[in-house]
Amino acid sequence: MSQNSHHDHHHQAAPPAGGEVRSNRRKAAKDHAGHDKHAGHSPEMFRDKFWLSLILTVPVVFWAAHIQMIFRYQAPDFPGSLWISPVLGTAVFLYGGLVFLKGAWRELRARLPGMMVLISLAISVAFIFSWVVQLGFVQADAIWWELASLVTIMLLGHWIEMRSISQAQGALQELAKLLPDTATRVSEQGEETVPLSELREGDIVLVRPGESVPADGLVQKGTSDLNEALITGESRPVKKKEGDEVIAASINGEGSLRIEVTGTGEKTKLSGIMRLVADAQTSKSRAQHLADRAARTLTGVAIVAGVLTLVVWQFLGASIDFSIIRVVTVLVIACPHALGLAVPLVVAISTTLGAQNGLLVRDRRGLEEARNLNTVIFDKTGTLTLGEFRVVEMSVAEGESEENMLRIAAGVESESEHPIARGIVKTAVERKLEAPPADGSRAVTGKGVAASVEGVEYHMGGPALLKAENAQVSDTLRKAADAAAGRGQAAIYLLRDSKALAVFAVADAIREESREAIRALHARGIEVAMLTGDAQSVADAVAAELDIDTVFAQVLPGDKAAKVRELQDQGKKVAMVGDGVNDAPALATADIGIAIGAGTDVAVEAGHIVLVRSDPRDIPKIVELSRATYRKMLQNLWWAAGYNIFAIPLAAGVLSAWGILLTPALGAVLMSASTVVVAINAQLLKRAKL
Repeated sequence: MSQNSHHDHHHQAAPPAGGEVRSNRRKAAKDHAGHDKHAGHSPEMFRDKFWLSLILTVPVVFWAAHIQMIFRYQAPDFPGSLWISPVLGTAVFLYGGLVFLKGAWRELRARLPGMMVLISLAISVAFIFSWVVQLGFVQADAIWWELASLVTIMLLGHWIEMRSISQAQGALQELAKLLPDTATRVSEQGEETVPLSELREGDIVLVRPGESVPADGLVQKGTSDLNEALITGESRPVKKKEGDEVIAASINGEGSLRIEVTGTGEKTKLSGIMRLVADAQTSKSRAQHLADRAARTLTGVAIVAGVLTLVVWQFLGASIDFSIIRVVTVLVIACPHALGLAVPLVVAISTTLGAQNGLLVRDRRGLEEARNLNTVIFDKTGTLTLGEFRVVEMSVAEGESEENMLRIAAGVESESEHPIARGIVKTAVERKLEAPPADGSRAVTGKGVAASVEGVEYHMGGPALLKAENAQVSDTLRKAADAAAGRGQAAIYLLRDSKALAVFAVADAIREESREAIRALHARGIEVAMLTGDAQSVADAVAAELDIDTVFAQVLPGDKAAKVRELQDQGKKVAMVGDGVNDAPALATADIGIAIGAGTDVAVEAGHIVLVRSDPRDIPKIVELSRATYRKMLQNLWWAAGYNIFAIPLAAGVLSAWGILLTPALGAVLMSASTVVVAINAQLLKRAKL
């Protein structure tokens, strides 16, 4: 089944304005970071809060008695100078800390206490304790400078984190920018520049050299090379001529094109791709669920550790301000910040990296499982093969040239609509041979076609034509025809004066990319199987040519899923590669369903991963991306969890006997540093070679 045949079933919504599409997509890029604790936050908000809080924190630190003692200086003393720290410290708490308090409230309402709860506990304990001291209820040292510097450093850490997430989704925003704001619409009245929102299906638009294509469409007039790299991942410009499909946001080369609009707004492939990427970035993998559980566990551990720290230090006779500072440091340093970022950032980057390479991840679990694959099943027609007839072998009579015979055959068949005839004509076109015009073309019922080319009468057809014409066939041509029949291919003869001049073996042509894809999978230790409804002889011929390990021939569409289960029952991790329509049950049954041919319809509903290009060479890339992503997730989880094993006892003061004590601010620095390490490590995934 061709991709185009199911093209319209998934898109029923009326298209919004082009600008609205872009703004929706930008919003999606921010809101779908898979990082719920930052819903509604932006890097700019944290940046602004950080800089203002820093300005307010500097005087608090400068007038802090503890800092003056360490650095041996005397801050100016004037009426009201004692209130600099509490007033500015309170301002920092209310202005900079409010975002954490609101986040904690959301976590508590959702009954999922995590990082925001811990930060809020730490700064609230420090704030309340400092006011209790300031008002003289307890004889101790207030911890205003620790509170202010803690909030400021936390804001810096979150700004860095949000920037990382935004950058990870940069490709989505780049895609959104690709659509032009206006289009040149051509009508009977002439050319007019209109906003994208006014374009409707059936409109004709003019795309000049260097411009972006404003909507999906079909070329009505002109030829040009289009750059579709950001949409399909194909680096080379693609030649487009009359009747070819073009994708919104691809960039026109040196020719002018007139395009009939077939899809605008939400119905464009660009929109579909962005929707899939945004959805994938919010779909949670097993590693994400593991990280979420670990973060919640760590929150509980931190609170228990904080209470124990207070009890133990009070039992040991420490002052209350010392004990409170230890508690605040424990709560700060144990924040599961790095743990919360470890997986979502890798998810965002890997999904974007996949999209840049023509791999759309619909379900994160599919990508996660791909690293364990040991068998890939291909549907034959349209996946390993073109799904169209081509001349795959030819043999010519002595004294004739292959090019000339193919040229004449294409001329004879040029007016026929038969699939085999179209295959012969297309083969000649692909070999850049110009078919001569045919005169008096007529069908010879049940036997083939006859026509006059360059003043000579020719016949073309199969074995029935030979019998009817009582044609002379050389041994060479007969052997070639028998070999083609043995491979399940159609043998078509070209006759002149009842003598066979050539025989063409016509079959569903194998994609050149299929050979490379199967070699690459074998190199990774992955077996390759093939499913087809074709006869065993046809299937075996394709399998032999491509070095396929297992062949399932004469399989009805409804039985494909059973063949997938058969391999799974042998303990194999199976990926199924198909067109996402007649293969839907098999795609759903496989451990990983890979829908191929998304360039013609990105809304393929079956399968975990969609290939934008119909290129089987992209399948090994899925395995590489999966392995690289999993490595980064593990590294980040180990770092984030391992850091806390050492940090919490240190914060509680177990090394205080040796004079090693952490302040809350230093704890915040260490916690932020661990987050930065995780963020940098995740960014290194961008270097992965797929």
